[in-house]
Formats: sequence, structure tokens, C-alpha cells
Amino acid sequence: MNQVFCQSCGMPMKESSVFGTELTGEKNKEFCLYCYENGEFKQPNMTMEEMIQFCIPFMVEEGMKEDEALTILQKSMPYLKRWRKSEPISEPKIVLKDGFTFMGINTRTMNAIEATPEGVIPSMWEKYYTGQIAAQIPNQVNPQHTIALYSNYESDASGEYDFSIGTEVEEPNQSSNDFVIKTIPASNYAVFTTNQGKITEIVPMAWIDIWKWFETSGVERTYTGDFELYDERCVDPDQAVVDIYIAIK
Repeated sequence: MNQVFCQSCGMPMKESSVFGTELTGEKNKEFCLYCYENGEFKQPNMTMEEMIQFCIPFMVEEGMKEDEALTILQKSMPYLKRWRKSEPISEPKIVLKDGFTFMGINTRTMNAIEATPEGVIPSMWEKYYTGQIAAQIPNQVNPQHTIALYSNYESDASGEYDFSIGTEVEEPNQSSNDFVIKTIPASNYAVFTTNQGKITEIVPMAWIDIWKWFETSGVERTYTGDFELYDERCVDPDQAVVDIYIAIK
């Protein structure tokens, strides 16, 4: 089965034996047995901050430094179902999109790294804006659109991938030493629209919902290229809306 995480404490649940239980005895696949039993939380009055402090010693036992464990929990805990403050995003639209050419800056990473202080995606965004990268990309199709592209997947969502920030361009007539150029094939996409809010919060929250949707929908990803589209709705980064395109079969 796909690895899932307890939506209360974040513990990886690699086997069904650690799933919580309902009053009927049925397994609950969202919460672990240490947090949820017989249809209710074992510590119903525990706050998120208390849960973070409770989890740190277990992560230290696994060989992690205390400050690193604290950083990881502070970044991930607010997006777990028990603690999140926003409603899940709506069902996606299914659209067919033509292939396109992308140009921008690029790095290599994986989701396991991005969940730690060593994650590179925040620094990529900083580089993109402080370096005024958008103004340097030639032949842009729409200068008001910024694309965060996930491509060249090693395997699936658990493996390495290229993360790139840039935009769609007309077919370039020459290569660029400053930017990566990628050709994204035509594909069907499941298009998820985030809730409105602060970009740094709504996008990670949406990805949690997206991964969960694919676990239960029966729809298969192709991993040929997925992207976040930042358009005119993102002028105010505190009241933004982002579309996330996931390539599907």
C-alpha cells in the first residue's frame, strides 16, 4: 500500500496494524492507534503545540537533532487534518492542454528533502524574485504568468524530480546558458484550485489534499510534468488563488 501519515501526529503508517480504530472495530486510515481509538482521540484536549512537543523525543530517538525535529514538525503539523484550519480544496476539473515550452531556473530535489530545513524550494523562490528572473526570460507567452514546474521525475511522488520556476515561452530559437528549457507534452490534467489565502500556506495545504485525492480517486498520474500557475489572482500574495495542474492518464 502507499505510505500514509497519521493526520494527528504525522507518524508514518507503513502497516495497517498501526491504524486507529472506530467504535465498530473498523480501521481508520487517517489516524494512528496511538492518537485515535474506538472512534475518538485519546487526548481530545491536546493542542497542536503540545503535540509537537510530544513528538520531538520520538524523532530524537530516531537519530534526529532536537532543533531539526522542531523545525520539521512546525512546518508539517499545521497541514495535518486534525490541525488544519481551512476546508479541503474542491474536486478538480479535467482538461486537455496542449504541449508547451518552458524556460526558467532549475534545481533537483525530492519531497522528503523539502520536509526538512534543507529544502531548496523556498530559496529558489527567493532567487527568482530577488534576481528579477522573470524580466530576463525572452519570448514570454504571458508575462503575467509564473509557472512552478515539477518534471523529470525519477519515479513517482516519493522520488527525485526537477523543480523549476519560470514561464511559458514561444519556441526558443537558441539555447540559453542562464536558463533551463523544457518541453512539456500535451496531456490531460486534473486541475486543482486552491482556497484563497496566503501563498505560502494555501499551496502546501493544497498538495496535501491532492496527494490524498489520488490515493482514493483511482485516477493515475503520468508524471510527465505538473505545474502551479501563478496568474493575476496572485497579485496580492496574502489573498491569492493558485491553479495546480497534475498530468493524468
